[in-house]
Amino acid sequence: MDPTTLKGRSLLTWLDYTAEEIRYFLEVSKQVKAESQRHEVHRRFEGKTLALLFEKRSTRTRCAFETAFGEEGGHPVFLSTADIQLGAKESIEDTARVLGRMFSAIQFRGFKQATVETLAHYSGVPVYNGLTDDFHPTQVLADIQTLEEQYGPATGKKLCFVGDGRNNVARSLMVICAKLGVHFTLITPPSLNPDPDLTTRCTAIAQVSGAQLRITPDTAEVEGAHAVYTDVWVSMGEEAKKEERIRLLRPYQVNQALMDKTGRKDSIFLHCLPAIKGEEVSSGVIDGSQSRAWDQAENRKHTIKALLLATLGY
Repeated sequence: MDPTTLKGRSLLTWLDYTAEEIRYFLEVSKQVKAESQRHEVHRRFEGKTLALLFEKRSTRTRCAFETAFGEEGGHPVFLSTADIQLGAKESIEDTARVLGRMFSAIQFRGFKQATVETLAHYSGVPVYNGLTDDFHPTQVLADIQTLEEQYGPATGKKLCFVGDGRNNVARSLMVICAKLGVHFTLITPPSLNPDPDLTTRCTAIAQVSGAQLRITPDTAEVEGAHAVYTDVWVSMGEEAKKEERIRLLRPYQVNQALMDKTGRKDSIFLHCLPAIKGEEVSSGVIDGSQSRAWDQAENRKHTIKALLLATLGY
């Protein structure tokens, strides 16, 4: 593919990208990770600025964007809702117009997918979805890199997500797996299935890529999985539903008994973090030898740097 076609593009969801383009980001990420391990210093973002808009708290996303951009000589600026008029005294459209004239790119982490889409439409610069209620695309790019570091090319591998099937990580994994030909099994109570429209779109994509998509309530379906993935049972903004969620999802805890159901001694465990040990995952699993959660966390930085390099034209 021609990498110049990525310059100036936003990342709102992987539905907007081809498998070839996603693979390009992964290759660049592997390159910049190798550079980091060799302690190479580059200044490819010198003279560039990045606005970091946060409605929700963050550890990995904020740190990944700030370090990826800053160590390349760029200037990241953190802006919370306490700092700017995002959708309050000033419309999102007007905020986008202003920031687009001052910054080289914008990252948004918050609630509504419509907000990041509006920023992309009106700003005139690349906008990156650092998490919305609908999607978490930068997370799952790091997840695929982590899977490939363990097994080689992800195509044809089996990844199982166990837990809340409606959450942004589960939905984003379904999209990127469908695009890349990764077999994806979503193990969730029927009441937490993802919305039918997204499932229909991903099924059509999977028919082209060769991915097998399956949604089931049966934890026995982890059999043969190369990776078992989970996330917190109560997403940000849904704290009032905590007791109900814990009751519903307790049978879906990823513990050693569930990991053993894969039938593979080399199966790995994935988690986007933060984790609540003793709820969605046992301490023994996330802190054990099968866990790659810390590799995932590091790979957020490398995949985000790759995204920035490609879309800013380097």
